[in-house]
Amino acid sequence: MPSAVTPQRRSRENSSDGEGPPSSDDGQSTSKKARLDLNGNATRRSQSPILSNGHGPNGNVQQEILHAGRSNIKHQPGSIVRVKLTNFVTYTAVEFLPGPSLNMVIGPNGTGKSTLVCAICLGLGWGPQHLGRAKDVSEYVKHGEQEATIEIELAGDPRRHRRNPVIICNIKRENNKSTFSIDGKPSNKKTVIELCRSFTIQIDNLCQFLPQDKVVEFAAMTPIELLRSTQRAVAPQEMIDMHDELKDHRQKQKSTQAKAQADQDALNNLENRQRMQADDVQRMRDREVIKERLRHMEASRPIAAYREAKQKYETAKDRKKHTAKELEKLKKDVEPSLRAVNDKKDYQRQIEAVTNGRRKAIQDAEKAADGINRKLEALFGRKSELEAEREAEVNAGKESRKDIPRLQGNIAALKRRINEEQPDLDVSRYNEQIRGKQRAIDEAVQKGSDLQRKQQDLQSRGQERNQRIEQARRNLENLESQAGQQENKLKALSRDTSAAWDWIKTHQDVFEKPVYGPPIVECSVTDLRYVDQIETVLQRSQKLTITCQTQNDFKKLGNILHGELRLSEINMQHMPGTLADFSPPIERDQLGSFGLTGWALDYITGPEPVMAMLCASARLEKTGLGDRDTNAEQFRLLQNGPIDNWVTKRSSYRVVRRREYGPSAASTTVQPIRKAQVWTNQPVDMRAKRDLQENIAGWTGEVNEFKTEVDAAQAEIVQLRTTIREIKEEVSNLQTEKAGKQKMLSELRALPTKLAQQEDRLAAAQQSIAEMRQRVQQIREKQDQVTRERAEAALDYVAAVEALQARHLEVHEAEIMSIEAASDLATLEEKNASVTELLDVKRRESEQAIAEFDRQAKIGKEVFKVVTDLMAKAESAGDEAFLEHLRNSRAEQTCQELEEEIESERARLELMHEGNDRGVIKEYEAREKKIENLKANLENLREELEQVGERIQGVRERWEPELDRLVGLISRSFGENMKQIGCAGEVGVGKDEDFENWSIMILVKFRESEPLTPLDSHRQSGGERAVSTIFYLMSLQSLARSPFRVVDEINQGMDPRNERLVHRRMVDIACGGLEDASSLHVATSFDSVTVHGDAADGEGEVIHGSSSSANGLAPAMQSQYFLITPKLLPSLTYARGMRVLCIASGEHMPEDADTVDFRGCVDLARGLRSRVVAVR
Repeated sequence: MPSAVTPQRRSRENSSDGEGPPSSDDGQSTSKKARLDLNGNATRRSQSPILSNGHGPNGNVQQEILHAGRSNIKHQPGSIVRVKLTNFVTYTAVEFLPGPSLNMVIGPNGTGKSTLVCAICLGLGWGPQHLGRAKDVSEYVKHGEQEATIEIELAGDPRRHRRNPVIICNIKRENNKSTFSIDGKPSNKKTVIELCRSFTIQIDNLCQFLPQDKVVEFAAMTPIELLRSTQRAVAPQEMIDMHDELKDHRQKQKSTQAKAQADQDALNNLENRQRMQADDVQRMRDREVIKERLRHMEASRPIAAYREAKQKYETAKDRKKHTAKELEKLKKDVEPSLRAVNDKKDYQRQIEAVTNGRRKAIQDAEKAADGINRKLEALFGRKSELEAEREAEVNAGKESRKDIPRLQGNIAALKRRINEEQPDLDVSRYNEQIRGKQRAIDEAVQKGSDLQRKQQDLQSRGQERNQRIEQARRNLENLESQAGQQENKLKALSRDTSAAWDWIKTHQDVFEKPVYGPPIVECSVTDLRYVDQIETVLQRSQKLTITCQTQNDFKKLGNILHGELRLSEINMQHMPGTLADFSPPIERDQLGSFGLTGWALDYITGPEPVMAMLCASARLEKTGLGDRDTNAEQFRLLQNGPIDNWVTKRSSYRVVRRREYGPSAASTTVQPIRKAQVWTNQPVDMRAKRDLQENIAGWTGEVNEFKTEVDAAQAEIVQLRTTIREIKEEVSNLQTEKAGKQKMLSELRALPTKLAQQEDRLAAAQQSIAEMRQRVQQIREKQDQVTRERAEAALDYVAAVEALQARHLEVHEAEIMSIEAASDLATLEEKNASVTELLDVKRRESEQAIAEFDRQAKIGKEVFKVVTDLMAKAESAGDEAFLEHLRNSRAEQTCQELEEEIESERARLELMHEGNDRGVIKEYEAREKKIENLKANLENLREELEQVGERIQGVRERWEPELDRLVGLISRSFGENMKQIGCAGEVGVGKDEDFENWSIMILVKFRESEPLTPLDSHRQSGGERAVSTIFYLMSLQSLARSPFRVVDEINQGMDPRNERLVHRRMVDIACGGLEDASSLHVATSFDSVTVHGDAADGEGEVIHGSSSSANGLAPAMQSQYFLITPKLLPSLTYARGMRVLCIASGEHMPEDADTVDFRGCVDLARGLRSRVVAVR
């Protein structure tokens, strides 16, 4: 495919990173400008005018789209068809049209590649926490702007959508909020995420969406977490639910098993104690029998008391009947004598009833009179209110009468002013003079701005030169020191690692424990005779490895180096152990018999954590060194001995033993040793020293020139400020004179309006007086009506008072009649006093008999209730022994006899020895109940365990085979991918009794002599982990339930061979083995330029303006890939349907970038390629 040539990259001092939220250091946003230049030496400009989408050559938005031959692939539902950004991170306005299969997004660091990843995440409703960058969405708004817009078009499902859904996300900087709309209708984040989940989009799953800053997090993902993410990516929701159900069932099973074991232990303990106390319990039961009998007798006391109470009740009942008969007989004998007394009593009661009725009538009359009196008082109050209203209206009318003369005077004065002559005002003359002055000010301001920008540019260039001078001086000092020479060697081997070490040295305070640099600068060889052997043992990546002592420091440093500093070639290792954890297989004094002089660890020194790291990665403590070659006998001993690695004067040996094929199955790899390049003493590079000195002198001269130009510009700026100030004073005087005349003219023009207002107020005042008179008349009519009502109420009150007086006379008459009846009754009672006294005596005897009867009845009821409660309690408690005691007791037994028997039994009990084990029987019986309860509980728990086990078995029989099948498919695909690059790998399920601990085990082998080992950060290098990670993600392709996948800079750290092989496999998988083709998609921007392209074997076309990609029909279920990378190797394999999006931006762009003829570029590139082929 033709390669895309990007412009010169901006210097870091003058540009922001571009991959994260924009920086605000310079106070201005850096606009982007881009070009597309295909392989060739020249471009042909189009002579036709450029068509823009509403903007001219100086506009802010212009789009250019390059189309070529199209493949047969169609976007599957949920894949991304279009992404449009406005004021987002580094872009002012840009539009991406990704292809339906593999999309390679390339461009230099800082151009906005990862901005596309951020836009996909935030635009589809997920939060910034899934990006690992800024925490607030407002930080993704471009610097200097208040609002950003993300527009994403997803491929619709024809079964559910008539057209592709379009999601728009607006981000406000002010309130740090995001708002969403779907197809132009307002929506919310929840609805947007539900729409995405309906397409099985999982931004929160690292197996689908792997941003650049989450690569370390994915590599650190545990096998258990990887299983969860894999199921979410390729398995139906039912499998995830079954896994969760198995974990819940297993948790319940463990809890139940623990309960059952605890109950079984408790049961065994109780049964042992029960056997130990059996004899003591039997010894005490005889005494308990006597105590039980005594308890029954004491409890039966209410029974005896009830028998006595019943006997007394019967006696009182007979006496009550007898006295009642005698009283009745006496009443019949004296009845004629008492009849007159009773009649008089009846008459007296009738008189008292009449008196009470007449007193009630007095109360009713008093209430009626009070009501009429209150009505009179209310009418008096109403009259006062009406009088106050009338006075208020009259007073208000007085104010209106005062306003009428004043308003009439104002009207006359306004009419006189209207007839006066108006002043002359030429506004256009004043405006022309002011505009002329303002143009002079604008020209001076523009010139001052140009001078200030020139100053800033000169100052910036001066600062940059000073920084170069300072760095050159430091480099000059380093050339003359040993540490400096090692750091120069580090910089020569890896600029990224050198930059990382420079940053670490000045920021050690941010870490929990010291972070150590690469062994190149931290370690030294103690015996230079073995320097070649030492450097042969250590690989390049091990010499460049940075050592962290804590996991937190490891994560923090990784985020800073990869995320903030944008460094790619970095090797880091977390080393929590110490050097004491590593020991040689044999003692050093035994090495002589093998022809070796020591271990590699003996000849290199450095900080303990760095040495421990080298032992863990390079096995220094197990690698022997010798100062001469070994003979045949020594070689035989080494091959069969405990040493697997050794280095002699000329060669390096490594023995690989395959114990599964027998004790003698071993192979030995022999390689020549390498010449030392790192730990060597070399003289100072004088040429480099002279270059540094010359650069310092040249840069110093440039700084002096910059200072002279800055001073000259400052003098011009001061003169311009004086001129601007004088012109502004002239403008102010003109504006003041103009404003005064305009004010006078405005006041004259407003006089007719003011006259009309005064006339309206005069008419309103006159109307107010007329209305006031009408309201006063209405108030007087109301006063007359109240006066009439008050007279009627007064007459009613007089009638009520007269009626009250009549009622009082009637009561006095009834009271006199009552006094007379009482006197007659007293006379009759005195005549029959003896008869009445006899009757009273007999009545008192009857009442006493009744009282005694009631008392005995009450006692009997109380005792009966006690007996009833006692019997009910005994029956409810099942106390058959007590009930049997009651049935066998004598019916004629008295309380006295019962007390005697109780005393007798108590004496017998006191004669028996009570012992010291009081409560032993109770404890024994309680323990027996506990044993029965525990046995019942154990039976229930066993049944519950059996049920849980059956449920686990049922779910597992459905879930485990399907999981094994899915992982088997992934493993076959993963193994095939690894096989294509000459390595091996497989994926398995790590099974455990606890379903919480089930996991995905990824095993890899990158060398023929190694066995399959688990993939982790300790055994494999960064590049090997990157290869394994991308191949694992690619292995999910055929099972993918996700419409698209995003992987950001996963190829960083790979060597060219692996990167080329990985790219080829990705093309084969993502594009389904389609025929070779090429796709070019370039997104560039000055303020806003979008360039899209699909290049294939067919003819291409250039279209200026807004357009969307139009692809033909494609095979079904073709997944979409996004691979973000700052570079691509040349001569890679490409297939029809894949698309490469080249993002080129920077300040060093040609002025005519907006008019580049892309058709001419393509034609020129093809012509050059054809000529090259013809020459060959």
